[in-house]
Amino acid sequence: MPKVGMEPVRRRALISAAIEAIHDRGMGDVTMNDIARRAGVSSALAHHYFGSKDHLLIATMRHLLEELGAEFRRRLADADGPFGRVMAIVEGNFASEQFRPQVISAWLAFYMQAQHDAEAARLLKVYLRRLESNLVHALSDLMPAPAARSAARGVAAMIDGLWLRAALPAVELSADEAVDLVRAYVRNLVDRHARG
Repeated sequence: MPKVGMEPVRRRALISAAIEAIHDRGMGDVTMNDIARRAGVSSALAHHYFGSKDHLLIATMRHLLEELGAEFRRRLADADGPFGRVMAIVEGNFASEQFRPQVISAWLAFYMQAQHDAEAARLLKVYLRRLESNLVHALSDLMPAPAARSAARGVAAMIDGLWLRAALPAVELSADEAVDLVRAYVRNLVDRHARG
């Protein structure tokens, strides 16, 4: 008989194990058995909770998106002024819990999955729209609306590009370096619009 209240704990353990396994072996080589073993549960239980590795990846991405959203909310609550709000979003993307090799690997697997899986594509679209919308809102206090939309796309592209570079074994990139690069880009855009 299953223990009452254990399902959320086991689901979370499976999601954590999936993040680690994807990083260690890659999405293509990891199996539900591998993930279940890492989580300390049976393969049957992993299949019961998630159905398939693809569904587990979707659940993992939902979890990571929730964590990212919570990180943004925490940072935005403490942000000072419009530039501070932009940087809260940028810094949230490179927070220590987000910008670590295991999570970067999971995000890359998710991006690849979104090319072929409708649910992954939908989740990715929601995330990208939300990121851009939050950036446009923050940047609108610093420049005209059309420029804010263009700047938001540029900032989002920089964030994605820096994440991609961080996933490459040949590139060493710290979170501080990434934030500094995006900060300089945003500062340049803001200064250009301030000069007219």
